[in-house]
Amino acid sequence: MGILDKINSDMVVAMKAKDQMRTNVLRNLKSAIKYSQIERKASEMTDEDIIGVLSSVAKKHRDSIEQFESGGRNDLVAQEKGELEIVLSYLPQQMSAEEISSVVDAAVGELGASGPSAVGLVMKAIMPKVRGRADGKLVKEIVTRRLS
Repeated sequence: MGILDKINSDMVVAMKAKDQMRTNVLRNLKSAIKYSQIERKASEMTDEDIIGVLSSVAKKHRDSIEQFESGGRNDLVAQEKGELEIVLSYLPQQMSAEEISSVVDAAVGELGASGPSAVGLVMKAIMPKVRGRADGKLVKEIVTRRLS
């Protein structure tokens, strides 16, 4: 069963259970996937394409959480965190900081990169390997620390 099929079946279950928040999040995910499909002019979306869309949606939720926390809107922080958890449940298992560090170390050694000017080069090599399994902001922080 593909990710989109799982989202569709879970949405039916959420609607029957009258779980309004989960239903809304799943509808938004389906909408984001459909919009991406139209934008790419693709007839079908692969699971890899869908993971890219879900990663983007998760990033938006993380950014919203950060903004609401700085604005003192704890009610909206709680809502965004709940929605983020639902989105993350459809993404592959997230990598730990240690796992990301090992990937970064391997890429730095492979590329022979050194200094802050090589951050972009290392990021370009790493991101396809960790897409959907690691937050890009966290990866960039680890790469920057490693190359400093």
